[in-house]
Amino acid sequence: MRLIVGLRNPGSSYEGTRHNVGAEVVGRVAADNDAVFKRAKRPIRADVAEFHLDGERVILALPRTFMNESGQAVAPLLRYYRVDPVDTLVVHDDIDLPFCKLRVVMGGGDGGNNGMRSIIASLRTKDFWRLKIGVGRPPGRMDPADFVLRRFSKVERPNVEKAVIRAEDVVAVFAAEDGEAARRFAGESNTG
Repeated sequence: MRLIVGLRNPGSSYEGTRHNVGAEVVGRVAADNDAVFKRAKRPIRADVAEFHLDGERVILALPRTFMNESGQAVAPLLRYYRVDPVDTLVVHDDIDLPFCKLRVVMGGGDGGNNGMRSIIASLRTKDFWRLKIGVGRPPGRMDPADFVLRRFSKVERPNVEKAVIRAEDVVAVFAAEDGEAARRFAGESNTG
């Protein structure tokens, strides 16, 4: 079984923001696999959808918590579904990656992302997979926290759409194979 989590801030006012690009990817995966999100069983604070890919059960999750509290949704998901952290992929934005570049990594720090910090603290491990999506750097002296809450510009949006589609393909490789295969595929997708 695989668990794929798209980080976000819930609510329509955050849709299309840089911080929600992870949820955008997971939402696209659900739509393209006819998986419908439903509210998870209490006390799990997430929406979940399920489908099968090449015989593997895939759980998609979108936390109902704000980004900074993502661990409060992710840790109960792993416990409820009995998913090992190494079979978990968290999809999220990254301001340190070049715009629209993808990177799959196992472990590591939080990279200044408060959602990742919360998940690491709640799981008490860093040993889970992450799919990072580059969202660009804040201009000038803008606070990164304000920057990630901004929507992508009309000029940026076409490249973001392409990155979301590539990221969806990375998620499919993770679900059907494993994290190492997804890492290789993500690297190759950046050069194409």
